Order: sequence, then C-alpha cells, then structure tokens
Amino acid sequence: MAPRPPVPVRSFALTDVGRHRRVNEDAYFRDDAIRLYVVADGMGGHAAGEVASSEAVDAIHGMVKRGVNQPGAEQLDEIRACRLLEGAIQSATYMLVAIAEFEREKTGMGTTISAALVVGSSLVIGQVGDSRVYQLRGGRCEQITEDHTLIAWQIKQGIISADEAKSSPHRNVITRAVGNREYVEVDTFVVAVQPGDRYLLCSDGLHGYFDDPAEIASTAAVGGDAAVQRLIEMANARGGRDNITAVLVEIE
Repeated sequence: MAPRPPVPVRSFALTDVGRHRRVNEDAYFRDDAIRLYVVADGMGGHAAGEVASSEAVDAIHGMVKRGVNQPGAEQLDEIRACRLLEGAIQSATYMLVAIAEFEREKTGMGTTISAALVVGSSLVIGQVGDSRVYQLRGGRCEQITEDHTLIAWQIKQGIISADEAKSSPHRNVITRAVGNREYVEVDTFVVAVQPGDRYLLCSDGLHGYFDDPAEIASTAAVGGDAAVQRLIEMANARGGRDNITAVLVEIE
C-alpha cells in the first residue's frame, strides 16, 4: 500500500511534579517535524525512575529520528512504522538494563511508555504500562490504549468489576514496563486520523483523576496550551499525588 500524504499536525505539552512528590519521574517528548510524541512515567526509587523515563524517551527519539530520516523513509508506511516504534521501545529496554548493570542501585528501574508517530494520515501507537492515549473526536473522548496493570487484566477476565477495581489494593500493580527485564512486549496498532482529531498522551497522575472521559473531552475542547494547562491544574486540584504529564496532538 502506498503511503498516504501527511496531515498537518501540531502539539502542546506540559509536565508538573504534583503536590506531594519531590522529584518529577515523568518525561515527555514532542517533535512536530518528525511527528513523534512520547509520555513516560518512571519508577524505581533513588532517582532511578527519573533516569528510566528520560533515558527511555531519548532512546526512542534517537531511533525513530534515524528511521524517518534515512534514505527511502518517504516510503514509510503503517506496517514499517509499527516495526520502527516497537524496535525503538525495545531499544530503550536494552538501554535501561545496560545502565542498571553498571549502576546496581538502579536495578529494577523501569518506565511506562505511550508513544505516537504520525505517518501519512495515520497515527501509529506503541504502548507499554499504564500511561494512556485518548482519542478526542466529535466532542467524545475514548481511551485507545490498554492499561498493562493487574486490575485491567482482572476486569478483562471478569474476576472483578470496574466498581470493585476502584477500591482494590492492587490498583498500582503494573504488569509490563520498559527496562525491568531484557525484553518487553509492546502493543502496536494504527488509527486512521481525521481533521479536527486530538490525541492526548498522559501519565496516570493525570488520568487517575478523570473517571469520566467526557470530562477530558470538554476540558481539552479549548485546545492548545490552555487545554494541557487546565488538565494539569484539575489533577492538582483533585489531589496531585503523583507527577502529572500531558501531551496533546492536534490534527488540523
């Protein structure tokens, strides 16, 4: 299949340490030139979470940039883009494992990754962990990534209900992360974009305070910097117990 012509795109982003944490272990990346967007939520303690998220974002950016700028990259289609994004996330895993080999206090560090690459008129998604990507279209908001958490798995298997999950002691147990093992399974998929679409990449420090996707849609409807600023302000006003990061990608 021939690559589709590129759609115009612009992005806005903001991160905040929140009201209770001393260090921001979230990291993000956005580049409208290569059309890559990433949110990472690090974990590990002893500053390792901060290292994990920033190093992972850098590794993904480096590999994707090389991939889209190499000769023949104008032929990059959705299938190749999925492979490129999956390989970039896997390379970040190798990077973090290698760092932990030399710095033992960082053993076990890891990070979530929600990454999006605009290719032609498609959005290619790479997902590991419980950061999320939402699609905002026609006044509606839909989560398009799957959380890699014990709770999400239990709900999917019918072990517990969504209401029971809200009070579960296992709410923060992540089943996949980049960096804590030498290999990670990466979810990749493609979304056909439409003019007027917005895509929100965010850490759980944000989405954890929005039970109703419709509220995200109405808050982000203003668009641009004002939208990400308002989303982060609302998460802080509701507790701000974690770091908060939002990247908003707008299809023009």
